[in-house]
Amino acid sequence: MTAQKWPALRVESGQATAVKDNVVVEEAIKLYLNDELVTELVATPTNLEELGVGFVVDEALAKDIQSVRSSSGVVAVYARSARKRPWKLQSSGGMGTLSDLPKVSSNITLTPDNVLSVIRETTSELWTRTGAVHCSVLFLEDELLVKRDDIGRHNTIDKVVGFAILNEIDLSRCIIGCTGRQPAGMVYKVANAGVPVIVSKAAPTYNGILTATDTGITLICFARGDRFTVYANPQRIRNLSGEAAIGPLTCASP
Repeated sequence: MTAQKWPALRVESGQATAVKDNVVVEEAIKLYLNDELVTELVATPTNLEELGVGFVVDEALAKDIQSVRSSSGVVAVYARSARKRPWKLQSSGGMGTLSDLPKVSSNITLTPDNVLSVIRETTSELWTRTGAVHCSVLFLEDELLVKRDDIGRHNTIDKVVGFAILNEIDLSRCIIGCTGRQPAGMVYKVANAGVPVIVSKAAPTYNGILTATDTGITLICFARGDRFTVYANPQRIRNLSGEAAIGPLTCASP
């Protein structure tokens, strides 16, 4: 169950009306890697095997996934060559360390129309019903592959990456679109997955931009309507006009 009806009072201009509103349901999920408890996640209880696999890969805990199963709020992932403790909990929600950033290599390019097509897909039926979830989408070049929502923006990234891994999709040819802001921990997840482009409706942070710059990710934020802002590695976007489209971005001190 992802949403449940709840009795409430809707007040407009001082007038109260009894309603039954849709509210999103969340659960505590225990995640194990090779039978060792990794963390407890609060998540929308759908696509939990994708969530587990994506989390393990996105946090650089393991790459070679062997199997995954989920039951009664527990997700168990099995992988070869899993990283051992200790893991450092990031304030942005991730568990990895940003001291050893991966490098993302891809020859993918996209147009402004591609960017806007990606962001238009970042709505979901559950968001329409409740207004309480984030959404991420995964495109293989210009083809929408999957859409996942969750109360946690990090979880939506893990779910779409987990889908790709379980379906043996080449993530270096993919684009992730999402509704959440982009601090370092979010960009770090995408870099570990090897996805070269992030498109977000929301804002980046300074460290999120630095992480994208250093990992080689094209970071596009404030994608709304017919506009967007490119904060890192704009060379993947073709068909741009204007003097600002010529030459690399420069980074100013905060």
